[in-house]
Amino acid sequence: MATGSGTKLIADNRRARFEYELLERHEAGLALTGTEVKSLRAGRADIGRAYAHVRDGELFLVGAHIPEYAQGNLHNHAPERDRKLLLHRRQIDGLIGKVQERGLTLVPTRLYFKHGRAKVEIALARRKDVRDRRRDIAEREERRRLERVRGGGYAE
Repeated sequence: MATGSGTKLIADNRRARFEYELLERHEAGLALTGTEVKSLRAGRADIGRAYAHVRDGELFLVGAHIPEYAQGNLHNHAPERDRKLLLHRRQIDGLIGKVQERGLTLVPTRLYFKHGRAKVEIALARRKDVRDRRRDIAEREERRRLERVRGGGYAE
């Protein structure tokens, strides 16, 4: 998906919107190797099981899968390695404080290129409990049913 704003979507974490209540979103850069960038340009990545982790006052993206570059050599990257997130110190300190104080989680919601640079959108999130998820499903199904009744939805 390419838009006029110079943004090309690589991966979208739809599961995060289902399992978490997203409170704040932040854009962060990624410290990547050359073969990782080439693999991302081919549109291959999975952030479904990823999260951001605090280590020594820095943020790292853990669990993101960027497959090895097919034309790479023996210096290819490890697909599951931790990748450093690039944010301003003030932003990092604010996020660390909120995660420790309120017990929130940092989850990646989108991975994309913006003006040629790889970016990840991370969200400060609170896990939904089962009742909240079931309520969301019921509301979504009710909206679909109403659209079908009005004739604006898709036919079954």
